[in-house]
Amino acid sequence: MADDLRDLYQEVILDHGKHPRNFRHPADSNCQAHGHNPLCGDTLTVYLKLDDGHVIRDVAFEGRGCAISTASASMMTEILKGKTEAQAKAIFDAFHHLCTEGDDVSIPPELEEEADRLRVLSGVRQFPMRVKCATLAWHTLNAAIAGKPEVSTE
Repeated sequence: MADDLRDLYQEVILDHGKHPRNFRHPADSNCQAHGHNPLCGDTLTVYLKLDDGHVIRDVAFEGRGCAISTASASMMTEILKGKTEAQAKAIFDAFHHLCTEGDDVSIPPELEEEADRLRVLSGVRQFPMRVKCATLAWHTLNAAIAGKPEVSTE
């Protein structure tokens, strides 16, 4: 990865880490789950407003964690509004593959832009402990959709 691109990625992560988007508890949320990463102590709650068509109308989070965990949660909330549960799962699968396997991600063409936005977090692949930081919010989102109140990255 070129130094300029790495610097840009770090800038985006730090911006989301310091100024997380959708850091709140929506009063009208109808799904939620609490996630915890016991390896580093990151903890967060994801709140969703799902409509009858399984479309994510709102998604937000609260909690505390490292810059990577917070940035990933912040970016997730920006990307998933208006997406269906199935689209959210496809984006998560692509993101998880990006963080653990590599850049050869398979994703429907209509979701490529969202997956590309998450490439800023792909550097965690070099640090396996950080993969759990980057994916905590996503595992918590999946738990909220499945009706599970708690999830751990352990």
